Amino acid sequence: MTVAVLSGAVGLLLWWRHKRTVVIGWLVVLCHLLLFTPTALAIALYTVGSTYPNRWRLLAWFAGLGCLSDAGALWLGGAWDFRGAAYSLALVVGPLVVGYAVALRRDLAVAAQAELATREREHVLLVEQARVNERSSIARDMHDVVAHRVGHIVLLAAALRVGAGSVNRKVADDAEQIRHEGRRALEELRAILGVLTPDRAGRSAPRAPQVDAGELDDLVRSARRAGLHADLSMEGEPGSLPTLVQQALYRTLQESLTNAAKYAPGAEVGIELRCGPDTVDLTVINGPASGPPADELPSGGNGLLGLDERASLLGGDLIAGPEGEGFRVELHLPIARPAPCDGSAVTVALAHPRQEVVEGRPGASRRGDLEPDPLAAVSRRRDAPRL
Repeated sequence: MTVAVLSGAVGLLLWWRHKRTVVIGWLVVLCHLLLFTPTALAIALYTVGSTYPNRWRLLAWFAGLGCLSDAGALWLGGAWDFRGAAYSLALVVGPLVVGYAVALRRDLAVAAQAELATREREHVLLVEQARVNERSSIARDMHDVVAHRVGHIVLLAAALRVGAGSVNRKVADDAEQIRHEGRRALEELRAILGVLTPDRAGRSAPRAPQVDAGELDDLVRSARRAGLHADLSMEGEPGSLPTLVQQALYRTLQESLTNAAKYAPGAEVGIELRCGPDTVDLTVINGPASGPPADELPSGGNGLLGLDERASLLGGDLIAGPEGEGFRVELHLPIARPAPCDGSAVTVALAHPRQEVVEGRPGASRRGDLEPDPLAAVSRRRDAPRL
């Protein structure tokens, strides 16, 4: 009865072997010496070998204990049994070695994962440093080339305004407008350079204040001075809109008026802005040109694409394309925070800037060959796959 109770106690001890590994191991060894429980001993020693940090010292202790037990048996008058000694040694050393091998394999796997994580962090840091270096290089080039030339334009316009004086008032006013636009371009360029260039501590400069919808009237006045017959109709208060929505409205109107001045100089331009409780809608429609297009103005053909991406990020729609002999741009944005992207469709049609687009095939030109292969129309359909 006593043997059965002690054997059951040995089994219960194994349940707590991971919490008190060494103590339970010694108790199981003691029970093995008294009751001969090889299975419990093997499990306990395996657990010790796989979890105890100083395994070799523990192995030496157990080996010494085995030698002492055999020596005690001989001292009490027992005969030397080589097979018994080998069995005892294998019973003690075997589970310890197996547990040590398992622990070593586990430690190697953990070390490999740690090394992989370290390499990934180093790669991220290298990529980020490369981006910072590239941004700094771009900022230097923009400062050395673009800012330098725009600064010269401002100085020449100021000199022209002073030279014209009261003799030719129109020339003086035009020179003042050129100077004003040039200074504005320099201010925005410096703000962009500040974002691109990190400070000496390696941190990127904070974003400069962005334009907002309160400056839409300034855009319309500039367009009128550029020769467009622009008319702005506004419902609601755009100044109360979220900052990102105001910036999108400003940039969309700016790009639309720039394209109208480039491709349809002297045209009538109708601008409607409606600010509702949940959405804001901007529509810009220009008519046909009343003069020759400004072919000398360069274009990258990416303006409307950038506006489409901006609208998509805000959860809105941008629709742009020919209308009659003119061009139409519509921007629809939600005022509330946009919902997560649900895979709603975006279809972008690329063709001549003033051509019809039917199933991706450009048709007849509406305004002639002004420029090769820029953006003609950007449309968004909720039922089409996103490109």
